[in-house]
Amino acid sequence: MIIIGVRFKDVGRIYYFDPGDFDPPRGSAVIVETVRGAEYGTVSLSRREADVSDLQQPIRKVLRLATPEDEAQEINNRQKEIDARATCIEKIKAHGLEMHLVDVELTFDLSKIIFYFTADGRVDFRELVKDLASTFRTRIELRQIGVRDEAKILNGIGICGRGICCASFLDEFQPVSVKIAKDQGLGLNPTKISGVCGKLMCCLKYEEETYAELNKGLPSVGDKVTTPDGDGEVLSVQVLRQSVKVAVKKKGQDAYETGFYPVQDIKILSHRPPCAQNCHCGACKKKAQA
Repeated sequence: MIIIGVRFKDVGRIYYFDPGDFDPPRGSAVIVETVRGAEYGTVSLSRREADVSDLQQPIRKVLRLATPEDEAQEINNRQKEIDARATCIEKIKAHGLEMHLVDVELTFDLSKIIFYFTADGRVDFRELVKDLASTFRTRIELRQIGVRDEAKILNGIGICGRGICCASFLDEFQPVSVKIAKDQGLGLNPTKISGVCGKLMCCLKYEEETYAELNKGLPSVGDKVTTPDGDGEVLSVQVLRQSVKVAVKKKGQDAYETGFYPVQDIKILSHRPPCAQNCHCGACKKKAQA
């Protein structure tokens, strides 16, 4: 079927719609049908053929191309969001709730106002909802979000000196684990591998496949290996250079000498014994898989 891709926020998820007879160019504004009613969005992907089985169902329709009146209403809605934010902050203080308001979103037809907030735990905001509903005379939704979503909304500067990825171009979050940092040989200092949100940096995910491929066939620290200069023990591994640092006891010598060897020039003789019973460190897991 023919679809177009629409975003409702500058760096938000792309949703797919049936354009019907409309052919809106990329960057133009459209009014589309959503589960929340009519919404104002921007075309990110122009008309194209797509396999229905690859799309999230149902595919709703584009109602019309945005008119100057629609654009004026959208601008007016953004101003109302600013006013609603100030009102909500005052009422949060009045009710003495431990919550931080992050963002406010009005639906295009003003049928609902959504307040996004963060909190350390669960918050009983039932009285706050009643107060807001009586003030704005419309449906109210309070939605608790996580710190990653908060960072995406508020934006910021990463340790690289550039705008954070989630607010610049990432439309969806990807899971990032400590294992990814370990596979890349990074120190597990939280201040070095965490983003402004306090979670592991999204950019660790970018090179995961490359490191997974490069780690294949590499020994672990403590493994016994043979080198062109004799047998020895692995002291460190340089994944990108595909080389290992080995303490080698050369023939006819009692002392050990260290040197770097390309991975193709060594052969693993035995793996380092497990650290302890039921150990789950990366090195032991790697040996178990081997």
